[in-house]
Amino acid sequence: MENLVTQSHTHLLHLHLHLHPKCRIAKAWNTLFLVAPLRKPFAKFLSLTTQVRRSSINFSPTDTFQDSTSVKHKTLLVETYHEHRRLKTLLQKLQKRHSSPLQILSEDGDWSKDHFWTVVRFLKHASRSKEILQVFDMWKSIEESRINELNFNKIICALSEEGMMEEAVSALQEMKIHELKPSLETYNPIIQGYSLEGKFNDALHYLGEMKAFGLVPDTETYDSLIQGYGKFKMYDEMGMCVKKMELDGCSPDHITYNILIREYSKGGLLQRMERVYQRMLSKRMLLQSSTLVAMLEAYARFGIVIKMEKIYRKLLSSETPLKDNLIRKLAEVYIGNYMYSRLEDLGLDLRSTFGGTELIWYLRLLSYACLLSRKGMDIILQEMQEAKVHWNVTVANIIMVAYVKMNDFTRLRILLSQLPTHRVKPDIVTIGILFDATRMGFDGSGVLETWRRMGYLYRVVEIETDPLFLAAFGKGHFLKTCEEVYSSLHPKDREKKTWTYDSLIDLVSEHIEGYKKQQS
Repeated sequence: MENLVTQSHTHLLHLHLHLHPKCRIAKAWNTLFLVAPLRKPFAKFLSLTTQVRRSSINFSPTDTFQDSTSVKHKTLLVETYHEHRRLKTLLQKLQKRHSSPLQILSEDGDWSKDHFWTVVRFLKHASRSKEILQVFDMWKSIEESRINELNFNKIICALSEEGMMEEAVSALQEMKIHELKPSLETYNPIIQGYSLEGKFNDALHYLGEMKAFGLVPDTETYDSLIQGYGKFKMYDEMGMCVKKMELDGCSPDHITYNILIREYSKGGLLQRMERVYQRMLSKRMLLQSSTLVAMLEAYARFGIVIKMEKIYRKLLSSETPLKDNLIRKLAEVYIGNYMYSRLEDLGLDLRSTFGGTELIWYLRLLSYACLLSRKGMDIILQEMQEAKVHWNVTVANIIMVAYVKMNDFTRLRILLSQLPTHRVKPDIVTIGILFDATRMGFDGSGVLETWRRMGYLYRVVEIETDPLFLAAFGKGHFLKTCEEVYSSLHPKDREKKTWTYDSLIDLVSEHIEGYKKQQS
């Protein structure tokens, strides 16, 4: 039983910490069970003679305290075990198809506070937020003490986060009926909810109502409005809101400035973004990593290399992970400015900070392919081999196109013969490179026949090559011809057949033959 209870305690401890990451209950549990481990009775470790001697009527105060503590711990663990089982049973009932929380509550008779808020979280995650207010009404009707400001504020916040503003306002009106006093925790979620929906008249109405109650708006109140204005690209209103905020005696804090920078960045308003950024630096305020990412995206979008690299360095030193799409944007800026060596630097920087990924290998290989450096490509391929990195069609296409541009048909032929060994199947980009090489004098008929014999050309046409390849080398003559011919077809002709590589090659070949006849 003791082992069972101990295991139950461990599992429920993790559950409570998960359900209540910031609440005092979790901290209490952590202190109680992690700092003060369960003590086993000393009698289990003493000789029989010693046990008999200590069983006399003269117990020491220490022994009495230890026995009492042990009993309390056991009692608490047993209660925890049963609480865990009740919570697990409740979740199982909720997860059943077409479950009704109202019916479950009626059958259970009542729920504890923890069980009720677990149900609320479940309904939110299950996209059943419309049931929250009904369950709350039934739960608080069981015990009158549950009609309090804290519970109403939490319900209003939950409803506002889900965009259920009518229900949130309904809960606010009920608060007034029960003569409960609304607070900033009541109004701020409502103002934020309306702002993010673009319903600024409603948001300002409740801002005015809040002031009428004698409540002074805080930075969170104004931040909600600013964020809403930014979402709907109302940048002038953002500036006016900051001025109104300052006039009301509420100084913008670092969160306000971070929101402003992010919204100006998204809108491409670089001068406004930089003014706020400089103000934050002068005030030595904390710049959030998401704010720096937004600035980096803005500079990359406009191709401002020097400023882009400055912000990139800040992010790199903070070890903030960058999404692949953003990394590609940075690479495209370097490619657009013919700064091919920076692709290698970018790849090495990211590898040392975040480890090797496919994209990082692409960056490094592209760097030398764009520079038409055989030696550089060989070094990268050797590193890939040592790191046991498998080839894919993007790797093959980068090397192929470089050999074509260098007119190195000997290496191109060797590479094409090695593709089956690397288990690389051609995509439409590979086919295009082969045909473009053929236009330059390479005899690709044997390769094409081999692919046909292996069944590669009877697969449905796909582009599996990374977009960075097209950013660096473009589409090539064959791919452009494919697009031109395909777009000239009647929509019904495009849809009525499944396009394989073989059928697409035939279509392009017929087009080319027809064009030659017209010229002759």
